[in-house]
Amino acid sequence: MTGPAALLADVNARIATACRIARRAPEEVTLVAVSKTHPAAAIAPLIEAGQRVFGENRVQEAQAKWPELRAQYPEIALHLVGQLQSNKAEDAVALFDAIHSLDRSSLVVALARAMDKAGRRVPCFVQVNIGAEEQKGGCAIAELPALLAEARGADIPLAGLMCVPPAGVEAAPYFALLGKLADDNGIPGLSMGMSDDFETAVMLGATHVRVGSALFGARG
Repeated sequence: MTGPAALLADVNARIATACRIARRAPEEVTLVAVSKTHPAAAIAPLIEAGQRVFGENRVQEAQAKWPELRAQYPEIALHLVGQLQSNKAEDAVALFDAIHSLDRSSLVVALARAMDKAGRRVPCFVQVNIGAEEQKGGCAIAELPALLAEARGADIPLAGLMCVPPAGVEAAPYFALLGKLADDNGIPGLSMGMSDDFETAVMLGATHVRVGSALFGARG
């Protein structure tokens, strides 16, 4: 059975290869190890192997397992990569170092209020519903400029744009579209690409890839 260190080395090597093809430096890409549903005992070996940025889908799950891990490994950065309810904004601002799912006006208001109260600004990626799928979170493409303006007006640091392309189709056109939207709106980062397509995402400009199963195996 392949251990965590070997899986991490493999993913990092694949990122480096994709960067080389795209004539990018591997340092331009942050690997976010998505540890949702995995216990602390499964996360610690990846930390020991050198991984420093982790992603969680739910605020409550992160609250249950990360305080103890971060006391042991204070250099860890924790990203929220799942949907965020407005009533969890304070908890999210207290716990996370970046939020990848800012997608609506009410959440701008809630996050700005929470950041003001906490006295810290947490960088946010605006999630775009890149495939116009009704069942998915994310801001509609047509509404993106207005939401970005609102976030800037609320003094929310904008780290980039995020998307989850439709399942079962080629992801590249959606990644390319997100890159164009970022360029058009003067946004630096691109959170895109998961275990099945992160190499494509890197070649199309991803600055953050959110990889779970390639590092942890099937969800617990």
